[in-house]
Amino acid sequence: MNRVPAPAKLTIAAILALLSPLSPVLAQSPSDDVVVIDASKPAVTRETSDLRMGGISPAGEEIGVRDSRYLTLDGKPWLPVMGEFHFSRYPEPYWDEELSKMKAGGVQVVATYVFWIHHEEVEGRFDWSGRRDLRRFLQLCQGHGLRVLLRVGPWCHGEVRNGGFPDWLLSKGATRRNAPRYLAHVRRYFGQIGEQVKGLLWKDGGPIIGVQIENEYYAKGPEAGKAHISELKAIARESGIEAPLYTVTGWGDPDFPAGEVMPVFGGYPDNFWESTLADMPPSGFYIFEGRRDNGEMGGPSTSTDTAAAGYPYLMAEAGGGMQVAYHRRPVIHGDDVAAIALTRLGSGANLYGYYMYHGGANPEGKLTTLQESVAKDQVYDLPTVSYDFQAPLGQFGVMNPAFRLTKMLHQFLNDFGPDLAPMRPSFPKLMPADASDRGLVRAAARSQGDRGFLFVNNYQRGYPLPDHDRVQFQLRFPSGSVRLPRDPIQIPSGAYFIWPVGLDLEGAELKYATAQLLTKVRDRDEEYYFFFAQPGIRPEFAFEEGTLLSIHADRAAISRREGTVYVSGIAPGSGAALHAQTKSGRKVAAVVLTRQQAQDLWKARIAGRDHVFLSPADVFFDAARLHLRAREVGRLRFSVFPALGQAPSASPALRPTGPDGLFAGYAAAMTPKRVPVQWERIRAAAPSSPVKMGRYNAIAPADQDFDRAGAWRILLPAHALDGLSDLFLRIGYAGDVGRLYAGRHLLTDDFYKGTPWEVGLKRFAAEAFGTPLEVRVMPLRQDAPIYMPRSSRPAFPRSGETAEVFTVTAQPEYEVTVGLE
Repeated sequence: MNRVPAPAKLTIAAILALLSPLSPVLAQSPSDDVVVIDASKPAVTRETSDLRMGGISPAGEEIGVRDSRYLTLDGKPWLPVMGEFHFSRYPEPYWDEELSKMKAGGVQVVATYVFWIHHEEVEGRFDWSGRRDLRRFLQLCQGHGLRVLLRVGPWCHGEVRNGGFPDWLLSKGATRRNAPRYLAHVRRYFGQIGEQVKGLLWKDGGPIIGVQIENEYYAKGPEAGKAHISELKAIARESGIEAPLYTVTGWGDPDFPAGEVMPVFGGYPDNFWESTLADMPPSGFYIFEGRRDNGEMGGPSTSTDTAAAGYPYLMAEAGGGMQVAYHRRPVIHGDDVAAIALTRLGSGANLYGYYMYHGGANPEGKLTTLQESVAKDQVYDLPTVSYDFQAPLGQFGVMNPAFRLTKMLHQFLNDFGPDLAPMRPSFPKLMPADASDRGLVRAAARSQGDRGFLFVNNYQRGYPLPDHDRVQFQLRFPSGSVRLPRDPIQIPSGAYFIWPVGLDLEGAELKYATAQLLTKVRDRDEEYYFFFAQPGIRPEFAFEEGTLLSIHADRAAISRREGTVYVSGIAPGSGAALHAQTKSGRKVAAVVLTRQQAQDLWKARIAGRDHVFLSPADVFFDAARLHLRAREVGRLRFSVFPALGQAPSASPALRPTGPDGLFAGYAAAMTPKRVPVQWERIRAAAPSSPVKMGRYNAIAPADQDFDRAGAWRILLPAHALDGLSDLFLRIGYAGDVGRLYAGRHLLTDDFYKGTPWEVGLKRFAAEAFGTPLEVRVMPLRQDAPIYMPRSSRPAFPRSGETAEVFTVTAQPEYEVTVGLE
């Protein structure tokens, strides 16, 4: 970063900055650290005018690309949030509610793979039924107002057997190139997809706005590379798979036809595919940078971003979590995911797509199991069933911590993405050499003219960064500089945030705020902007005095200095921190929530009007109904602003709890339900043999090995699910691999990584209640060549191996459905 020490403050540039009408005058001490970002001439990306993209729906909605920099919707800048959800990896009876959860999380576009092997495992016998029913899934997306990016392959990867290719296809000769026999099979397969999507394309008024061709494709040369991608796109279009946008993998130096497809990028918090048994080094995805491919995503290395020049910066594989492999089992935390989202957006990303946003489970195959494995692909073993991915929404639909942490960012993008999308990134002169650099404050800005957003990240997965003391920022815009905040602050270790600079609040010029912008709603004639405070950083608002007619704050201090109105001493909470009237006569208010309240904030449009809700429950909306789910009945409560037109109705009945700041509160009265669990060990694990090694990594136990595993019988009451949304079996154990069976039927599995193993049982209702289940646990050896975090490793007995179940409990999930109209 470009640090400005105190003795150099009164240079000509500094004097000019102090004289600028945009720059508050600040007293400095010799220890102050000013991070300077020159956004007066933001970096210019190469423009291309020949992107053959875009399309108009029958209703006149238009999707396009503007200046090769950002997507547009109806001619306006658009920065959508996209979440990956594999329909064939989730039971179809629950698609509807899971899509509702995704929408509640702020997702606007659903990305989904169509895995060839899931639909034509046996040659010539296509299966589009049940959980493989692509057409029904797309129709449900459309019903929720969610748009779709269809990833058709034909090779997908996705940790699926053969990368999604059916076994029979591999016996037919060359694949992934313009081999006539291969293309004939692709044409037949794409034709099937074309039938499924008929009438659901954007041009038909359907939800499909984009198609990804192939994946992680790095071949070059005749009949490969750009020639192959062009051929696949032509076949897709001939088959009726048409969309305004076409994409390909962008990392790893791919060869693709210019203008015909756009490259998409990614960034994960850890890499399960690596063979190392050590902690990964600090990831470069936690620093701000101008390049889109830093080499951590795999594929051939490249030192330049030439492939990305002239294309908008689109993310399709931002890590929503990380899958576990047998040999490598990282544990992902919510901040690991959310901090990457912030650095990529600060670096210029203009579509933010998660892989995965929703975890799942592999369907049962007709001929084989369908997971990627050493036996088939020679690289690593994945769980037979579980594809939880530690995603914001897990394998059983649980809202994990990353869900709430990223939701705060999505709410900002949903409302203010059109402002952010045209803004170009700028970086300090001094940047971290790499992610191991702990000394520099990590910051970036995105701006257009004299308006922008400051991005700061002081979080690094696995390598805590130090507090940074007495920090200020100076943003240089075309018309002058803004320094913020008024007094130096400490940036705590682990903090990451976005602050607005030069934000127009209904005509009031907000020079800056040291609170993160969330969303906005209107109540009568006043617009309410919601922010949240970072723990350890005092919220402060600085307004251009000339844009205000009046301003008042009941519980904060207002001061004025040289044309700037400061509001400070704000106590975060659910009330309005300030009210103002602009010179144009419009009214505006700012609400500064705590970070926890921000995580508990939900937004929905009810009867044509936007409302925000505060609730510690897991929340989603279905038409004019609010769903509250929680494992503690005391969390089945909410408050709403603006007030609803009439009192909400629910069963069980709601009781008003009175005002909560601006919000009107309600709570449900529900009696907790205790579900007894009977469990006992029925077999001790047999002594294990050393873990076998494959070509690269350790090999997981085979099916027959589980006959020698430790075994426990579990019995739940026949009517345990009555009156509940779900029942979660929570198994505390230590071992290598856990499996849950109903008779001989494998329900799900888990590679031990020191975190509780939870199984949602409602999908197994026909098998899980009233008849015994069986848990089997293979021993984990102390000398096993398996990575897991040091904090996750169990205590080993003298034998050097463990296979134990310590606790088995059943946790009810309660639900209240609230009518809002």
